[in-house]
Amino acid sequence: MAGPDEKPEPAPESASGRGDSGGSGGIGGAGGEGTDDPQAAAVRAIESALASLASPDGEADGPAGDGAQGDGSGGGTPGVEWENPSPGHYVIKLPGTRKLSTTCSLVVGRHSLSVNAFVIRRPDENHAEVHRWLLERNSRLFGVAYAIDQLGDIYLAGKLPLAAVTADELDRVLGAVLEQADGSFNLLLEKGFATAIRKEYAWRTARGESTRNLDAFRHLTQPSG
Repeated sequence: MAGPDEKPEPAPESASGRGDSGGSGGIGGAGGEGTDDPQAAAVRAIESALASLASPDGEADGPAGDGAQGDGSGGGTPGVEWENPSPGHYVIKLPGTRKLSTTCSLVVGRHSLSVNAFVIRRPDENHAEVHRWLLERNSRLFGVAYAIDQLGDIYLAGKLPLAAVTADELDRVLGAVLEQADGSFNLLLEKGFATAIRKEYAWRTARGESTRNLDAFRHLTQPSG
């Protein structure tokens, strides 16, 4: 079965996240914020938060420079990696439990910070049901919302005014991204790829191959009765 979580950057630029719920606890302790120029302050806040996530003790020694990268050794959130491919652009790899990892892109613009993260490719089936679930879920999200691109692939997207970008706020937004991209992954697979899951299970079983990573979908592959 093709990997529905395999998708390169970038995410759609048109969608913006919103929500009135603080339903995320963040993914690590971070602090520090800047003043003066909004873009420079946002960059300092982002690099402070990311340096904290990449630090073994969860606290940054100081602002990270261009091209800084976490090595995945952070104690509180092991496996977090990030890079700074161009000024004001950050790519963060968040490890998951259901989904191997979620790649999140942060782009500092003139007036806002754009947040985009790929969740899953276009569902094979039940599009209306999947889209309804996404829309209903959006009303309860913080900082980001589910969106689809022109191909029908599913993302999390959001925008924050630069004045609101602090290390703590970024930590909350990244926490929301991880919670939604990883936490909803199996449910979206079940809703949008049930036929593919059954075919994959039958193919592996016929060849005596392991089906361990399909255990979460036993109710689809081995229905009772």
